[in-house]
Amino acid sequence: MKAVQTEVSTILMDKVSDWLTKSSLAGDNLEQMVHGFCERLAAAGLPLIRVHLSFSMLHPLYDALSFTWERGRGMQVEGFRKKTGYSSDRFLNSPYYYLLSNDLEFLRRRIDPGLPSEFPIFDDLKPLGATDYIAFVQSFGANSSQGMIGSWTTDSPIGFSDDMIAALLHIQRNLAVATKMAVLNKLADNMLTTYLGGDAGKRVLNGQIKRGEGDTIRAALVMADMRGSTKLAETSGREVYIDTLNQFFDAIAAPFNRSGGQILSFLGDGFLAVYPCERHHGPSEVACQAALNAAFKAAARMSELNKHRRKQRLPEIGYGIGLHVGNVMFGNVGLTDRLTFSAFGSAVNEVQRLQLLTKKYPQRLIASKDFASYCNGNWATLGEEKLAGVRHKLTVLSPDMSDVGTYEEDGGLEPSYDRMSDAEQVILLHRDTRRIQLPPEDQKKIQ
Repeated sequence: MKAVQTEVSTILMDKVSDWLTKSSLAGDNLEQMVHGFCERLAAAGLPLIRVHLSFSMLHPLYDALSFTWERGRGMQVEGFRKKTGYSSDRFLNSPYYYLLSNDLEFLRRRIDPGLPSEFPIFDDLKPLGATDYIAFVQSFGANSSQGMIGSWTTDSPIGFSDDMIAALLHIQRNLAVATKMAVLNKLADNMLTTYLGGDAGKRVLNGQIKRGEGDTIRAALVMADMRGSTKLAETSGREVYIDTLNQFFDAIAAPFNRSGGQILSFLGDGFLAVYPCERHHGPSEVACQAALNAAFKAAARMSELNKHRRKQRLPEIGYGIGLHVGNVMFGNVGLTDRLTFSAFGSAVNEVQRLQLLTKKYPQRLIASKDFASYCNGNWATLGEEKLAGVRHKLTVLSPDMSDVGTYEEDGGLEPSYDRMSDAEQVILLHRDTRRIQLPPEDQKKIQ
């Protein structure tokens, strides 16, 4: 019988560790690092058929990033959105759940294709020829809710040898150090993108952080606002009000954060979006048409939302949208140690006044003549308006919205979820487990 090689080259494993250090110092993103790491482990001779890694991510939209690498098939990446719901049976019967609920650092199981699977995931691994499986938890710090959860799977006939396990435990710690830096970089990028917008976030990350720093840019501008929010806030409870406000933003705001647009700031029950462009007719036309298309999609989404609310016997949500184009100052203002990054200038003031005109006119979309001149379609002139704080009168128009219902939106309204993904449940369980183990005064720090 031919002997099976069980030795692991420490020289090659050290090379993998060196690469992790270089990747971390170079600022590689998490996907590049995980993919390069898995490929190098396989190249170093470790008979891994599958590697799965999940990382908790501090982000308002999702809790976890998951990476699944399979030998010869590359890697799949999934981001798991925050959802309310209950645990799935598959998760409750997973190795991760067993590991975390029993406060274990690792779990090893041999996989025999002739025996019933202890965990459902083994049914997925058996067709790959898996023989041995190790799951693990690696925290990023004693009081940190961020960490790494993962598993190693081999198809070696003898399973994991002691040399393999020793090598994996050693490289696992190096991986945790390297990926912690990538996760922190990702967290910083997530936070800035979520709270400032894509372009503004990149500007801040690139060092544009001093008060007064910025540029004068040309942009199509959108200002939208919810109607009746004051009365709703006074007559409804906090939970109802916030839920209604989030429904409104989910429906109306999403289209303006695509196709070159970015929501720069939320202002109470409204928001400001910009479509930056160059100071020529062609780019201005593209930006204004994109903003108008987004406005039509927003109107269609609001119609769908209100239809849904009527079925639930809830009041409709009114809104108004102002559209304009002009030069704006794009940068930092505020205190030296407390800044905001936004757009300022007369054009911003004018689009805000245009939005307010939707209270005077029955139309829900009102645009300046400058904006309408860059757009196709039929426009109705509403008149000339003297806007507060603006010296000259503006000719205001409203677009023909008879075909708004035909505008297809990619995805429609945000779907409602009643279940959480397995990876997200793992991360939340990890977080809850750590919270239970900490003293009460420290539990509050990681909530």
